[in-house]
Amino acid sequence: MASRWPERLWIVRHGESAGNVARNLAEAAGHGRIDIADRDVDVPLSALGEGQACALGRWFSDMPEHERPEVVLSSPYVRALRTADIVRDCGGFSPEAHRPTPDERLREKEFGILDRLTRHGIGELHPDQAEFRRLLGKFYHRPPGGESWCDVILRLRSALDTLSLHHADRRVLIVTHQVVVLCLRYLLECLTEQEILEIDRAHDVANCSVTEYRLDRSCGPNGELKLFRYNFTAPLEQEGAPVTTEPDAPVAAR
Repeated sequence: MASRWPERLWIVRHGESAGNVARNLAEAAGHGRIDIADRDVDVPLSALGEGQACALGRWFSDMPEHERPEVVLSSPYVRALRTADIVRDCGGFSPEAHRPTPDERLREKEFGILDRLTRHGIGELHPDQAEFRRLLGKFYHRPPGGESWCDVILRLRSALDTLSLHHADRRVLIVTHQVVVLCLRYLLECLTEQEILEIDRAHDVANCSVTEYRLDRSCGPNGELKLFRYNFTAPLEQEGAPVTTEPDAPVAAR
């Protein structure tokens, strides 16, 4: 039976970035701004993030060739593309896979005027936005010049249409960002706002963690993607790579 879905779908958050490290330092020091000079799109992986990506690549390489990713899509941000390239270099793709394909719809959530601010900085410089976020919640709050989760979900609906149109019955790896991982879960599992925010509150999405869906052909005429595992970090732990889970913060350095 033909399906409109990939046979297998892995969704991976990028490895730890220099922005993650800078954010932690700023939060720990009580600073309002994150000290990083790069554009968000250009923020690189940290040395630890590169090690995490290679650990993930080795985990994929332990699979038989016919089970590894054969289509690889990535956020165009440097930290995501670099993660995908390292996974490939460490043997994680099937032989027929091409270089990762950047797709701007998989990019990080945009934070607008809250870019590079810690929670302390938002409260100090934009108390009105802090109050709007409290009233509306993170799902609907859109900072000036930025995006809400709903805005991210809108562009991801288009990305999933492309996935079903061009990559049905394939093994697909997506390398992206924390909010995108969660918003894809929201779409693929038809979750409510309350359900996805409860998942978000329970655990941060770890760097280079794996969220995996497998096609169940018994569900309806087109089959259905079923969640197999979420926030899976065993590939890092098996290789001795530290697991990092920086919390979701309204800063574009993530």
